[in-house]
Amino acid sequence: MSCCEKKALRSPSEELAQQQRVKKLAQENGKRIGLEGDPDLNFLLVGGMLTKIRSRSWQKSRFYRLQEDCKTVWHESNKPFKRKHTFSVDDIDSVRNGRQSEGLNKHIDPSEEERCFSIVFKGRKKVLDLMATDKEEASQWVKSFEKVLNNMRNLSRQQKTQHWIIDCMRKADKNEDNKMNLKELKRFLRHVNIEVDDTYAEALFKKCDESNSGYLEDFEIKRFYDLLTQREEIDVIYQNYAQTDGQMSARDLLNFLLNEQRENATVSDALRLIEKYEVDETAKQNHLMTKDGFQMFLQHEDSDIFNPAYKNVYQDMTQPLNHYYISSSHNTYLTHDQLKGPSSTEAYIRALMKSCRCVELDIWDGPNGEPIIYHGYTLTSKILFRDVIKVIKDYAFKTSDYPVILSLENHCSVDQQKLMAHYIVSILGDALVNKPLGKVIPTTFPSPEELKGKFLIKGKCLNKLDAMFNNNTISDGTVSEEDEAAEQENGQKAPQKKSKIRLAKELSDVVVYCKSVHFNGFEHARDKLDFNEMSSFKESKAFNLAENSPTAFMHHNIDKLSRTYPGGSRTDSSNYNPVPLWNAGCQIVALNFQTPGKEMQINQGRFLPNGMSGYILKPEFQRDPSSQFDPTSLSHGPWLRKKTLHVMVISAQQLPKLNVDKQKSIVDPLVRLEIYGVWADNATKETHYIDNNGFNPMWNERFQFDIHVPELAILRVVVEDYDATSANDLIGQYCLPLTCVQNGYRHVPLLNKNGDLISSAGLFVHIMLLDAN
Repeated sequence: MSCCEKKALRSPSEELAQQQRVKKLAQENGKRIGLEGDPDLNFLLVGGMLTKIRSRSWQKSRFYRLQEDCKTVWHESNKPFKRKHTFSVDDIDSVRNGRQSEGLNKHIDPSEEERCFSIVFKGRKKVLDLMATDKEEASQWVKSFEKVLNNMRNLSRQQKTQHWIIDCMRKADKNEDNKMNLKELKRFLRHVNIEVDDTYAEALFKKCDESNSGYLEDFEIKRFYDLLTQREEIDVIYQNYAQTDGQMSARDLLNFLLNEQRENATVSDALRLIEKYEVDETAKQNHLMTKDGFQMFLQHEDSDIFNPAYKNVYQDMTQPLNHYYISSSHNTYLTHDQLKGPSSTEAYIRALMKSCRCVELDIWDGPNGEPIIYHGYTLTSKILFRDVIKVIKDYAFKTSDYPVILSLENHCSVDQQKLMAHYIVSILGDALVNKPLGKVIPTTFPSPEELKGKFLIKGKCLNKLDAMFNNNTISDGTVSEEDEAAEQENGQKAPQKKSKIRLAKELSDVVVYCKSVHFNGFEHARDKLDFNEMSSFKESKAFNLAENSPTAFMHHNIDKLSRTYPGGSRTDSSNYNPVPLWNAGCQIVALNFQTPGKEMQINQGRFLPNGMSGYILKPEFQRDPSSQFDPTSLSHGPWLRKKTLHVMVISAQQLPKLNVDKQKSIVDPLVRLEIYGVWADNATKETHYIDNNGFNPMWNERFQFDIHVPELAILRVVVEDYDATSANDLIGQYCLPLTCVQNGYRHVPLLNKNGDLISSAGLFVHIMLLDAN
């Protein structure tokens, strides 16, 4: 029986009651996300007709509205067997006004710009392109979606948990009577990823069913919720420090902050925390923190493992560009593999919005005299060079103000090179650095601070740097089709006879600080190359140098920029481990941003601090010309600052179900701790797995790691679903530099394989990074 048929069978009184329940539910959830009665939220709850755009010929009217849970968007579909007609607000990455997607830009006339908007999803899900009836309605949809997104993202961890649990309760309440019988309680427990035997479920039900009515409602459901969300591990900590008539005074809280959290706190700090997190007004007035307030405090972002002192730009950004690790992308135009995957301007947007500061453009001669970007000698789709430059201009500085490098792999004829140069100059405008800063010949790179909001072009150049000051320019010349580093970059066979192509002066002239040159060894680079002449290294060459000539490679990277990239055998666009190359001081360690996995997660962790600006200042021993640092052989030096890392993995909360289609599928979680750094610091340790509990598993297992060079170490925390017969499935992960870890009892947020936050899920640990004896 369809939903419409069920609705038709309801009596008028039942229909009215159902409408009232729906209205009440929407009000409750609106209040829960801080938007009770908000007109923008109400606009989404009412919904409306929009035109869904797939091509010039496929443009269909569809009804869209936000459901009463304030988390799910329902839409019409003409596919009779389509199981899901919804998508989650949690899956939305952003909402863009106008023709700011590849599809709308291609299929909709510019005159309709103001009626268009796009919903961009996390991961690899396709962009949803929509068109409203007029400009005002389109703006209202965008404004309303953005408000709900912002409010959902700004909820505390405890608020997210409450929202999630109540949502699961609604799903378990099949007859929508706002009551929960024993069968629905068991169904709810499976929804929240916990499997219990019937005896325990019945005992829990009887404990809460104080009215002996055979179902739970109102305060009984509240009682059940409180029992379910009780954190025994936090209760124990609270009891240890609540020494003032069973509650925690400001002095008690200060003792906790000093002894457990190892923070430089004062009584004033403790009072501020009570004012901020205490939920009981009487306790707050008496400067006391209750157990609920303490739990609220420990579940807030301030108590995360990542030290909030490093969330904003805190490093010195006035040093030369080559003194920084730079977040960098390889084959940026691809959304999947590099043999037949699609090329898309959307891939550039996603990379730039993740603060990638070096993007790659493979440019070839295209039809109608227009240069195109794609993966040469393959079946990947093609996009226009000019469209890519426009997108880069629009999105380069939305998440970071620091400079963006455009790495050009030029395969074009002179005529199309001239057009490339025209697009670069005309579209990027004043933001393009096409001459050295200052009035004298530079001898070192400008800083990220000096280059804020600027674009640098990396590519072939006909001239030395001094030629720009004395007009001693070369009118034309020849360059090999690609330098050795870029040659056969991706393993596809080019024509046997390599032609020499001329380099257009116009394209040469836009290259200033990132001139691509052939690498002829460290001695040649030191004696013959200017500071702005840089080489690219295929991963096999780069790893060979990092392993066999680590100190020489590190010194090369003190003076010059180096770019590394994945080898051609990686046709699936997989990635290499970037850590050994960072250890050797390489700045531009390019990865396939389109490919999720451990390597990209480590990259995300490396660039998590410093405001996620895409720039991280290298340690002093990787910038000092007198340094003899060797990451493969740890001799004594300023880099050797031995630490001992103690971690107790205590518990996890609200881990997601991996197989949502199987109602009885429950995860068996384990936690693995991984250290990535110099060879002596690399280590992995893991807990035992826990059967059938993803809701509140508890381990209480202790681990210890010896760290030699903490400034280069990265901690990766992984939660997996144990499987005895096949590889474990990833539940969640989190990476951060060891120097950014906060000591004490900390919550670890969990991200999915794509690096997106898993709402309400997390780990609870006790962590200490101490000087070694």
